Amino acid sequence: MKTFTLPGTSITAPNVVAGMMRIADKPDDEIRTLVRTARDAGIDFFDHADIYGGTLHRCEERFAEALALTPSERDEITIQTKCGIVPDGPYFDFSYEHILESVDASLRALRTDHVDVLLLHRPDALVEPDEVARAFDELEAAGKVRAFGVSNHTPGQIELLRRSVTQPIVANQIQLSITHAPSVAQGIAMNMGDLDQSISRDNGIVDYCRLHDITLQAWSPFQARFFDGVFLGDDRYPELNAVIDRLAAQYDVPPIAVATAWITRHPAQMQVVLGTTTPQRVADAALGSDLPLTRAEWYELFRTAGHRVP
Repeated sequence: MKTFTLPGTSITAPNVVAGMMRIADKPDDEIRTLVRTARDAGIDFFDHADIYGGTLHRCEERFAEALALTPSERDEITIQTKCGIVPDGPYFDFSYEHILESVDASLRALRTDHVDVLLLHRPDALVEPDEVARAFDELEAAGKVRAFGVSNHTPGQIELLRRSVTQPIVANQIQLSITHAPSVAQGIAMNMGDLDQSISRDNGIVDYCRLHDITLQAWSPFQARFFDGVFLGDDRYPELNAVIDRLAAQYDVPPIAVATAWITRHPAQMQVVLGTTTPQRVADAALGSDLPLTRAEWYELFRTAGHRVP
């Protein structure tokens, strides 16, 4: 497993992360097996959010209940959670009060005195950056949060926060897969006026994050589009899957490892956030952590996924 120091922190992080958004209805033994498999594969970074699980903090609760971590075991892993989405409505809330209340509830659910990384989940159009800064300062001073980041934010939205927030923004979690890659594909088709791919939908978030040492975390790394099924083995992508299967055989890894490697191969040093609760898929995906795809192979996957290379 390839690891790196999360910029702006002292956290050593793997470039493949175990997402916990689907464990709410899993029995304890299945959650323990999932986590143990991840740990055996070198994944010690676990991604949560307050809204995961159907009711607030349910997946966080199940994680803590199933694992019953001792203090020393807790220190062996990195726990990331998110706040800001209010499902009743729905709407978004980055107010000082909501951030503090959500973090305190997450700490209770996770049975820990701190989370390692807190992300603001989706952008709040009514955000007051000074309120966010006050919340971050209090959480950091109290030792409740070690590092802070965002999810699904544009460069402008991050810059607005950075005007007030004193802590570094260490991560931005965005949707990214071979087939859902506007954040990567747009720059390749820059200035091609009649091509949809040339339209900037995120104001250059990949380059922005590289320039500012913000780690990009890829959620739904195997989804074809927006929750419409995975592309692996899907008849909608015969050419792509043929290339994936050929490379999987060449590198002697499962196809899911090649899909992982397409993201980890990018020099932005991204993290792949797995959403699966199938232990074998976690182990198989982890094999793509440091797979040395060549430039030609990376671009072949990109082209056969339907993106234009001018």
